[in-house]
Amino acid sequence: MSNLPLAADALTLARWQFATTTLYHFIFVPLTLGLAPVVAYMQTKWYRTRDESWLRLTKVFGALLLINFAIGAATGLLQEFQFGMNWSSYSQFVGDVFGSTLALEGLVAFMLESTFIGLWVFGWGRLSEKMHLATIWLVVAGTWLSTTFILMANSWMQNPVGYSIDKVTGQARMVNLWEVVTNKIAIWAVFHTLLASLMVAGFLLLGVACWHILKGRNIELFRPVVKLGLLIAIPASALTLLVGSEFGVALTGPQPMKIAAAEALWNSEQPASFSLFQVGGFSVDDQKPSFAIEIPYLLSFLATNTFTGKVEGMNQVQAAEQAKYGPGNYIPDVKLAYWSMRGMAYIGSLSMMIALLGGFLYWRGTLEQSRWFLKVAVGGIALPFVTALIGWIFTETARQPWVVYGVLKTADGLSKSVGSGEIIASLTAFMLLYIGIGVTAFILMRRYAILDPPAIDVPESEKADAVPAY
Repeated sequence: MSNLPLAADALTLARWQFATTTLYHFIFVPLTLGLAPVVAYMQTKWYRTRDESWLRLTKVFGALLLINFAIGAATGLLQEFQFGMNWSSYSQFVGDVFGSTLALEGLVAFMLESTFIGLWVFGWGRLSEKMHLATIWLVVAGTWLSTTFILMANSWMQNPVGYSIDKVTGQARMVNLWEVVTNKIAIWAVFHTLLASLMVAGFLLLGVACWHILKGRNIELFRPVVKLGLLIAIPASALTLLVGSEFGVALTGPQPMKIAAAEALWNSEQPASFSLFQVGGFSVDDQKPSFAIEIPYLLSFLATNTFTGKVEGMNQVQAAEQAKYGPGNYIPDVKLAYWSMRGMAYIGSLSMMIALLGGFLYWRGTLEQSRWFLKVAVGGIALPFVTALIGWIFTETARQPWVVYGVLKTADGLSKSVGSGEIIASLTAFMLLYIGIGVTAFILMRRYAILDPPAIDVPESEKADAVPAY
């Protein structure tokens, strides 16, 4: 424990607990979002062509989807309990706004996806083929709607709109749902997240297929999966980077401090250079890097879409926010913001290069003979996951000290009755539980990914099996 006051320690621990549970939950979210439409596409291909191989692939990747969905749903529910446990002051203050979008997620989206994924699992051979196909597409709709509502809630915290402060209670009240729904941050966040999720799914398809080819197993079956994975991964990775760049432009207005911290830019520049790498320059006492590799004009373009645009520095934004909100430190962890933004961008760029290289080898007809690339593709499964996790770290930490930007500080959202000891106990329990769940999830996902797909001996309409027999 540190020598900080008890309340400060409780705040730090509560933030750690929410960060770990959120990041852990988000491991499963993008794969569900990206894999659900892939499984729906495979089943549609089988329905239209009657090609047995697509049905077998539906069973393989459907099993991975079910494992991922089950663990993601469980960890998501556990995460939401913290709003009433550690962050009750926050929940009380913003519940009318934040709770409305979460209520829509639970009552509409989650019920839709959870209901129809059950019908999809147990409907094989019981529902008509057309009706059964519809259930998996409704799962896709439910998962994408769920993410949309959750991102609306999170984006309101990044750029609060459509609300007023009740003069009697001092709480936030929603006055314009349409402004909340059409929040420009939410729109960019939804596109960015869905594209990143398709990227995760594309790399999973490519990696699993390359593993089977590398081992000389089921080559004919997984050859189309290589093509499908590349067709998803190449455009998804490129568009994720493009939309992510425009997302940064959208954040420049509402959160100038986040953009400045992401570049370790202490004083305003016009035009502003982008540093590819720097040593030092990450604190108030050390504002000038001892070494930096910079690209002139690039930061201006990334932040304003013009090569001569002005980018506000942290010193200027700090002074403006002190004048607006009162004394205090409004600068986040600059080193974390700087490197998390670059980790997200650099690993995302590496993923895109791997996908493009795979596309080139596939076009030349040499992919299956390039054993080195097959191994790279298997290892590359992890890259989009890491990119997504780093992206969330940047999004949430670089807006500190605000939990709702410009409205409520993180320290003011903590439950008043929760102490450090209670948080330590629950954090320890969560970590032990999540380690067990994580090991189980990895073993199950790996097992079902490398097994030989089951043969289909009879028409699916005559089968009565509820789940694939592995």
